[in-house]
Amino acid sequence: MRLTLARHARGARHADKTRRRRSRRRALYGAGGLLCATLALGGWAAYHRLDGNLATTDIDARLGDDRPARTAEGATNILVLGSDSRAGANRTYGAHVSGARSDTAMLVHLDAHRTTAAVISVPRDTVVHRPPCPRPDGGSTPEERAAMFNTAYTVGGSACTVKTLEEMSRVRVDHVVEVDFTGFKKLIDAIGGVRISVPQDIHDPKSGLDLTEGTHHLNGEQALALVRTRHGIGDGSDLGRIRLQQKFLAVLTEQLRSDRLLSDPLRLYRVADTATSALTTDKDLGSLRALTALARSLSGIEPDDIDFRTLPVRPYPQDPNRVVAAQPEATELWQAVRGDGPLPPAP
Repeated sequence: MRLTLARHARGARHADKTRRRRSRRRALYGAGGLLCATLALGGWAAYHRLDGNLATTDIDARLGDDRPARTAEGATNILVLGSDSRAGANRTYGAHVSGARSDTAMLVHLDAHRTTAAVISVPRDTVVHRPPCPRPDGGSTPEERAAMFNTAYTVGGSACTVKTLEEMSRVRVDHVVEVDFTGFKKLIDAIGGVRISVPQDIHDPKSGLDLTEGTHHLNGEQALALVRTRHGIGDGSDLGRIRLQQKFLAVLTEQLRSDRLLSDPLRLYRVADTATSALTTDKDLGSLRALTALARSLSGIEPDDIDFRTLPVRPYPQDPNRVVAAQPEATELWQAVRGDGPLPPAP
């Protein structure tokens, strides 16, 4: 009788332990499921936040079909514009300056195999034929036979800049990326600044830049002053400023390649959040998925594979403070881009 009761008690204790283990497993499974659901929802929310940050403009709809053909299948041309708008937070850089111009214009050509890239800067003081451009509210902007290139942005935004560049180069622009002063500054701060060497003392009260010769770690405000300066270096023309901008981009590209940004998810998210908030793109590029796909396609391009050029120019006869495209060098450069071939030797 006592043996039977003991066995009975042991069975009851075993059953009780089994119930407790099952209960713990159910609790762990429930907690694990809740954690997975929370992470999934967090990722979904983060993705949609980044996706929703992007502002877009429908370039294709505004320009229609009267555009150059895509002559090199697989190659991609991206027009990068730096706006000098003083609206909103940019008022601190000169509220008395009205309107907006393309302070910087660079055509980035990615070859079809994604092994090389060319970055061609167009001086903002280049005198061009500015065609009539469609207005967002209907109608068109006036044509001008001899206008500065950066005024296309003033009268018709990025769409008119694209149309003007396509007319002068016969190169089809596939995508547009715009950033203003404040967006650029925040983006540089988000990646932790940029370390760069300057070849001489630069003191430019107009841009606010004050650097001695040597290596400096620039924050966003200093980096913005560096890429804007033109009176503190060279002959004060836009060409000296372009050379400094190209050097800055080369250093930035090298830093982003060597930086361990991808190994720090929180920092990566902060940079992505800032970048998507700072940029305005064309409609086709205006999603996190499209930007991510573009970034991945660039993984095979090393910094040494990027060829920085400036549109060949000569002084404009009617005004020595302006320039015009130099021929035949400019035509040969655009032909190489259209054919996705090697660029001609730099002058």
